[in-house]
Amino acid sequence: MSRSQIPFPLTATQARQIWLRAQRLDVRAPFGEGAQAVADAVAHLGYVQIDTINVIERCHHHILFSRIPSYRRADLRHAQSVDKSVFEYWTHALSYVPASDFRFFLPAMREHRREGHKWFASVTPADMRKAMRLVRAGPLTIRDIEDDVLTEKEHLWQSRKPSKRALQLAFYTGAVTISERQGMLKTYELMIRHFGWDKLPKPASAKEITAYLVERALRSQGVVSLDSVCHLDAPSKKAVASLIAARVRRGELVPVAIDGAGKQEHWAEPLALEPGEVPPDLVHILSPFDPLIIQRKRTNLIFGYNHLFEAYVPKAKRKLGYFALPVLVGDEIVAALDLKTDRQDKKLLVQKWTWVGQGKKKGRKELKRRIEDELDRFERFQLAE
Repeated sequence: MSRSQIPFPLTATQARQIWLRAQRLDVRAPFGEGAQAVADAVAHLGYVQIDTINVIERCHHHILFSRIPSYRRADLRHAQSVDKSVFEYWTHALSYVPASDFRFFLPAMREHRREGHKWFASVTPADMRKAMRLVRAGPLTIRDIEDDVLTEKEHLWQSRKPSKRALQLAFYTGAVTISERQGMLKTYELMIRHFGWDKLPKPASAKEITAYLVERALRSQGVVSLDSVCHLDAPSKKAVASLIAARVRRGELVPVAIDGAGKQEHWAEPLALEPGEVPPDLVHILSPFDPLIIQRKRTNLIFGYNHLFEAYVPKAKRKLGYFALPVLVGDEIVAALDLKTDRQDKKLLVQKWTWVGQGKKKGRKELKRRIEDELDRFERFQLAE
């Protein structure tokens, strides 16, 4: 092994600080404010996950609020519908992604056009013709379609309207996009018309997509592993591993050994291996779908925190609560709060408070004060229109 390939040692604390800097959770307002801040945040992170659960504010708004203190829901609507700097598509889950990255998703769209989609196998050619005829006449929501003959659901989250399933399939093929959201009500629009294109951009090559995956991970994670680059995307691992090996040979990446990682390999760009101090009084109440939390094994390795998502766990078996939110103070996850927004009485309810990690051991009174201050700010965001 050459000297350049000897793994650079990192403590878990150093790995945390590097990851927090990459996630822009080491400063209070890294992206400024307004719709441009939304575009910049999504571009830096690479994706912001969308989810329907709304016992508190839905995760896409929550993730952006964690990095944009002045964030308003209207900022995301403006970025999506007016500036068109972000659009929705599938990464490891349905997400907002930068419009500038559109071409990296075109090959997946073309594959769905050729081969269909396993979730929408029941869509008939007649269903598709009807849906496309309607959307060609103008943007529409599923509520605008009133003449469908309802069918039985094939799975829990499927619509009973054949036209909605057809529109969803058209979304995956790239024929339509989501031009606007009101809550979880989506407006479907022709992709080309929404962006004002004469034709779709040129799709990225397989080689370009591999480079995109690696660069996105390095930018937003700082230190990466094969699993973290290819989260829920096992088919990409072979090409990603080959590219990482080539970049190590060229000195563009260095191997990293994180304490406790065992045989799991990690890599980073040399300039990223300079941990910075995270202000100890900086508090973030994070979504369970936040990029810092969603890769559970990575979060456990680097933060020593194993998050439990228990929304689908029977109540009697829950440990943290239905929708527990990890609390980051400085560079430590110290608590998990099961919160619920009571919109009728206009207050945020703390249903369960669980101390974890260093939160069990030190300065609990001062930690609680800091977290409660952030809860006040979080409540104002939850209840804002």
